[in-house]
Amino acid sequence: MVTIKRSEMRQIDQVLGMESGYVLDFSNRTFSEFFEDEFGISIYDDKYQVSGASKANLLRGFIEVEDGYLVGQALRKLYAHRSRTAVGREGFQALPEEAQKQFFELVAKIESGASSPVLGSLSNAAQVLNFDTVTRDIERALASADKDPEDAVTAACSTVESVCRSILIELGLGLPEKKDIKGLFAAVRKPLGLGTDRDDLDALIADDVRKILNGLATVIEGIGSLRTHGGDAHGRERGYARIDRRIASLAIHSASTVALFLIETWQRKHPARELKLHNAA
Repeated sequence: MVTIKRSEMRQIDQVLGMESGYVLDFSNRTFSEFFEDEFGISIYDDKYQVSGASKANLLRGFIEVEDGYLVGQALRKLYAHRSRTAVGREGFQALPEEAQKQFFELVAKIESGASSPVLGSLSNAAQVLNFDTVTRDIERALASADKDPEDAVTAACSTVESVCRSILIELGLGLPEKKDIKGLFAAVRKPLGLGTDRDDLDALIADDVRKILNGLATVIEGIGSLRTHGGDAHGRERGYARIDRRIASLAIHSASTVALFLIETWQRKHPARELKLHNAA
């Protein structure tokens, strides 16, 4: 559930052209299709009609009742639609740079108030880096957590693997022989300066940091093993049901924490370089 100020809602209204009851250039049909295709949601469901059934009121209801992470993702995709199809139509103009910055700061604020602040931060980092693979993996994991927790675990594992693969390829190091999460994480530790043998840490905290880094490796191994034994990467037999949403959420939040840490470490170590999009290796 998202709580925002009235002035912030007016900002969203202005960016998405909602003052007259519409949302951008959507018809009723395309508005419904947008939410079904992107999020598997029926936007005309009664729970979103808290203020009325116009498209603008449905979106306001969606913002009011859904989790901050999901709301943030919807606003990002709606803005992408605005930039792609609406600008130049029905009086929509490209936003000035400052207005665009303010809008995405508001989106990041909404996401940071999600059930997991890490998810909001990871989403924002992935957006800044144009990190499409991470965004897709996290969206898939969250969408599956309730109805298909095994798939959510597989997607959570893929989130970390996507980050590791992108870092290695960008550094021109190639991929390790074992391309599972454990092998990929082991391969990025040294180039990112995450080895436990580093000697540049303050003596007061050095042992503490080493313990955390070792614990991170253990978490990585656990996520990979859970994917093998409890995910859906290797198929599922009849009646398969070994984990529930709690375990799926544990994997999602653990993987998100690791992925965010790796991205932030990359940004700190290589501030002038971006993790570019590459074709799958």
